[in-house]
Amino acid sequence: MSSISDMRPVGVFDSGVGGLSVLRAIRQQLPNESLLYFGDQGHVPYGPRPLEEVREFSEAITRFLLDLGAKLIVVACNTASAAALHSLRQAFPDVSFVGMEPAVKPAAENTRTGVVGVLATPATFQGALYASVVERFASNVTLLQNTCPGLVQQIERGALDGSETRAILDSALRPMLDEGIDTIVLGCTHYPFVIPLIQEIVGPEPGAGGSASGCPAAGFGREAGGMPEVRNAALFYQRRSDPV
Repeated sequence: MSSISDMRPVGVFDSGVGGLSVLRAIRQQLPNESLLYFGDQGHVPYGPRPLEEVREFSEAITRFLLDLGAKLIVVACNTASAAALHSLRQAFPDVSFVGMEPAVKPAAENTRTGVVGVLATPATFQGALYASVVERFASNVTLLQNTCPGLVQQIERGALDGSETRAILDSALRPMLDEGIDTIVLGCTHYPFVIPLIQEIVGPEPGAGGSASGCPAAGFGREAGGMPEVRNAALFYQRRSDPV
């Protein structure tokens, strides 16, 4: 990995705005680092897409960030991490990559009821990374999974507390609450933006373990309901009219 004195920027990418939650966590820990952020809104959401397609997008974005001088790449997307992290490390052997891993381990360690809810995309649930985490750390707990169809799109629109967003989360969380969950894993970097709404639905008891909690001191509480302001960062967004 590059030396901390390396003045080149850190490259970060996601399918859209979700990775801004990770960008904020990086900024909290490394305030003097320059950051490049790429949000692939031309292809959001990644979750329902074939894994090979996500790999192609991830490789193209990585090349773009490296061409801009990035010294390492943070894959700030659970779906892209599940689909492409291994292949990216093979394609760019001289580059350091940091990926997202659903916070199943701390959830399994902290649950008192032995029942944990996991919210993530279909691609994340299908990936070998998630299966490995479950096998290693959650063999003795019950995991209740939901893909929250449409939630990423609502967050991309900025509809963080609207009726449709609430209906999606109600549909996912109410059955889990009936089954006794006391901990919720947020397996998508978009989801921390709706933690306030999740807290309204589940009440104060269940804890929400977000993907970005893998970055040290990433705090998501009531303030997580807004899109963060991140300074000293160049932000790039690909729209649908832009070339792939």
